[in-house]
Amino acid sequence: MAEEKKPKAAKAPKAEGEAKKAGKSKSAPSAASHDGEGRSAGPKTLPEGPYEVRLKKHYEEVVRAKLMEEFGYKNAFEVPAIEKIVLNMGVGEAVNDSKKVTAAAGDLALIAGQKPVVTRARKAISTFKVRENMPIGAKVTLRKTRMYEFLDRLITIALPRVRDFRGLNPKSFDGRGSYALGIKEHIVFPEIDYDKAESILGMDVIVVTTAKTDDEARALLRAFNFPFRQ
Repeated sequence: MAEEKKPKAAKAPKAEGEAKKAGKSKSAPSAASHDGEGRSAGPKTLPEGPYEVRLKKHYEEVVRAKLMEEFGYKNAFEVPAIEKIVLNMGVGEAVNDSKKVTAAAGDLALIAGQKPVVTRARKAISTFKVRENMPIGAKVTLRKTRMYEFLDRLITIALPRVRDFRGLNPKSFDGRGSYALGIKEHIVFPEIDYDKAESILGMDVIVVTTAKTDDEARALLRAFNFPFRQ
């Protein structure tokens, strides 16, 4: 007579603590890196370090020394520098459609990387249908890092894209170290998508320096590779 098989006893469930340990041991390795001794070294991060703007570094290492030699400055603090850049965009179509100013301010924010201020009319001019305090444009003032970044894009990207560009006027100084230039089409900046732009707008760029004479300001901007006409 065949021996009757006894049913196997069910295994007792593992304790909750053992189950958690087992789950941890079989889980995928964490994203944190480990050192040579097996200890967690924390998540990987990008190397930290000071961010240096290209044109700012160029001024400190090249331009300053060049101007000291050219003008005979005895102190490095006498060397002129770019103090700020003011971007101004007038919107003549705002007389008939106030939304044009909002669109222009949005485009100027993309170009400058900073929120602009909406400019308003100081007084009413009936000939041009302008009312007092009416929004007519936008402007923004750039300093320090954003100033140098905009200047880099202006010189290396935007101006070479201007149609029939033959250089900047070397005489557009005001006698107090400031230089002004006009751009007829703001779409020359890579931040503006031509297909999405509502209209083509012009803008003024005023570069304010600490130079005391036009010759010093001109030499400063030449050292930054401003494409002046010969």
